[in-house]
Amino acid sequence: MQALPFYIYLTFGFTAIASIWAIYKAANSSKVFLLLISLWVILQSILGLTGFYRVTTLPPRFVFLLLPPLLFLLIGLAVPGGRRFIDGLNIKILTLFSLMRIPVEIVLFWLFLHKAIPEAMTFEGRNFDILSGLSAPFIWYFGFAKGRMNKTLLMIWNIVCLGLILNVVTIAVLFVTGRSAPSGVDPSGIAMVYFPFLLLPSCLVPLVLLSHVSAIRQLLKKTP
Repeated sequence: MQALPFYIYLTFGFTAIASIWAIYKAANSSKVFLLLISLWVILQSILGLTGFYRVTTLPPRFVFLLLPPLLFLLIGLAVPGGRRFIDGLNIKILTLFSLMRIPVEIVLFWLFLHKAIPEAMTFEGRNFDILSGLSAPFIWYFGFAKGRMNKTLLMIWNIVCLGLILNVVTIAVLFVTGRSAPSGVDPSGIAMVYFPFLLLPSCLVPLVLLSHVSAIRQLLKKTP
């Protein structure tokens, strides 16, 4: 991957830190959550800096950025303690958390301009996830207007946003595995296998999935 302007790294780094902090606050300042995610970020950062994910293997090492946190989320849903944590997240903070998808999409567009990702992964291609971020403040306002929760609005929005993030993940996985790589773009040179951008699939995407899974579970209950 070619050298990138400093503002791209700065924007992404700030977004990653702010995202982790938002979920930390949504989790009632859980020290356990902060410790676990900090260790995960450190581990992935070390692997990224050593070039672990840039090595071409079968299966692609890229999947190991996504699979562990997804398995951890599934395990969390399967055990009582995990469900208590997931159901205890602050749904108002989770709704505003999607605002972070705006700077993420801007960073993805910048990466595309520098040929570090394919156009399909941006809002000019098949990635419409920026709509989640743009709509978040309005959903927060009307979803919790005057202290009353509009469960129908929040449920529809969370389901749609969950679909949008899964769409992006699918595009990225297909590209990295070479099944939908456009000409002129090398899957092994995608920004998501380099530090710090590997924190997008390994950290930020799982946090987004966690936010929607938690919100949907809470909305299915009588008293979120």
